[in-house]
Amino acid sequence: MTVSKPPHIDIPVKLKEVRTVFSIAALAFEGDLPASIFHLQLIENDIADWKAKSQVIAVFHTNAGHVTLNDIAYNADRNITTGNPYKVLIADLMKRDVQIELCGATAKAHGWVNTDLLPGVRVNTDAMARTTQLVQEGFVKITD
Repeated sequence: MTVSKPPHIDIPVKLKEVRTVFSIAALAFEGDLPASIFHLQLIENDIADWKAKSQVIAVFHTNAGHVTLNDIAYNADRNITTGNPYKVLIADLMKRDVQIELCGATAKAHGWVNTDLLPGVRVNTDAMARTTQLVQEGFVKITD
């Protein structure tokens, strides 16, 4: 790969306020990193650079709900013994003020309870109701 200078930005974006909800139903990957987590990191970096006011919420549901599980529940759900490989990334996002939520319907379908979750993960009624609520409150919905 040739090392060169970064591309010229033709459309620079700088926002004063960011209100967004990420709806994450499945994991797509950038190498070994889930793209949704990469995108959450990217917007958090932008927010910090802009010194913008922000509310960023990530709602994990359907085939991505397992990202929110603690090691014991993750191992049982995924039939492995290595623990949740995403827990450090999720903890870092929470330290950066990203609110991490799990869909209550996904939790119910899998038999997960609050004690199965990583510290700080909140459970909502269900992903569809929650994203609808947030969009109606003016959040931009990102499906990732």
